[in-house]
Amino acid sequence: MVNGLNKGIRKVELAVKWDPSPSGTPATDLDIVAATYSTSAPYGEPAYVVYFDRRSPDGTIFLNRDSTDGKGFGWDEVMTLELYRLDQRYARVVVGVAIQQSTGPKSFVSVLNPGLRIREGYNVLAQDDFGSVLGSTAATVAEFVREGDDKWVFHPGIHGFDDTDPTTFARVMGSPQD
Repeated sequence: MVNGLNKGIRKVELAVKWDPSPSGTPATDLDIVAATYSTSAPYGEPAYVVYFDRRSPDGTIFLNRDSTDGKGFGWDEVMTLELYRLDQRYARVVVGVAIQQSTGPKSFVSVLNPGLRIREGYNVLAQDDFGSVLGSTAATVAEFVREGDDKWVFHPGIHGFDDTDPTTFARVMGSPQD
């Protein structure tokens, strides 16, 4: 039985925002990427990855809002993770933000006013402006780890990845961090 005061993280929303690029310059496109890892290989290859207007096979992780240019009102990209519904075979979920590199190399230093918010309901778990990873092209922003059968624990932290395109980032984002 799960104690009402110790339920762990159940359902979270991750949101990213940024200002549009100046007129006449290529659009900046940030993407939220979530990867699940099995109990048999919690630091191996992801079991599946959710990104670019997709949802997980079981519908527990889905991208609610997707922007390619930062011209949305408020939060430009929003992803929901229903951790309480994830199958027991998953031990970890790692979430990151990657910058599309299709218009040339871009790191967080070239993104205008980026912001990140992670919340459960109305409770803000973490906020960040990517200031600690300005030279990176992608960054992990959250890790959720299953403890026991039903309890998920949130591990905050921004970890940058340099010279990583979104496809490569999706493969390496769950590797152990130093």
